[in-house]
Amino acid sequence: LVGHVTKEGTLAGPRVLEHMVDTVLYFEGERYNAFRLLRAVKNRFGSTNEIGAFEMQEQGLMPLSNPSGLFLAQRPQEAPGSVVTCAMQGSRPVLLEIQALVAPSSFGNPRRLSAGIDYNRLLIIVAVLEKKLGLHLGTQDIYVNVAGGMRVDDPAVDLAIAAAIVSSYRERALEESVMVFGEVGLTGEVRQAGQSSRRLKEGAKFGFTCCVLPQGTYLEGGSKMHILESPNVAHALLSLGLE
Repeated sequence: LVGHVTKEGTLAGPRVLEHMVDTVLYFEGERYNAFRLLRAVKNRFGSTNEIGAFEMQEQGLMPLSNPSGLFLAQRPQEAPGSVVTCAMQGSRPVLLEIQALVAPSSFGNPRRLSAGIDYNRLLIIVAVLEKKLGLHLGTQDIYVNVAGGMRVDDPAVDLAIAAAIVSSYRERALEESVMVFGEVGLTGEVRQAGQSSRRLKEGAKFGFTCCVLPQGTYLEGGSKMHILESPNVAHALLSLGLE
């Protein structure tokens, strides 16, 4: 059976093909990266919460016994401006590294550049940080990037963007075992994100032990991670040691 996959990573057209089969597997990989991930998005006879990690070598695809090390090895250690979040790509949770660089502007108008996230969303988050936290970002150039070249439209990465900007601005690095997610509102509140339990399970697979997320988040079946709930951006940044 042959089916077409859209740019969002879902099967195109009617869902007849996906309903006919017992198992649907996605084999993911970047064009310029030797690592591949095998995920089950449907499995009538088993779990869909497991992933397989492989590396393309001279002998072919070789399994990786430690997928957590695969992701953590690519992150800079104790680097200000680096925050890990979990975004939903269609129906799949994906861990991403949000990077930010805040530097004094040499011109009258500070630059705002983004790669992988919506530019207007970046402007809103910067405005919230200036208004609600009193940060003087009007004289700073701000660059935000999603490592790996991925494009993210999930609003749950807002809090990670804000944390990365403040981390770079204050020159304070986050703990490597901490991940962040949540939508940021115009009044500075942190709104709940959908499928939080799946995001936490994905983070736990890769060795993360602590997560800062919106207050009142419902976690189906609980979580093994240490959870820090935050009602607003200021509280979240205080939990991360950035306030």
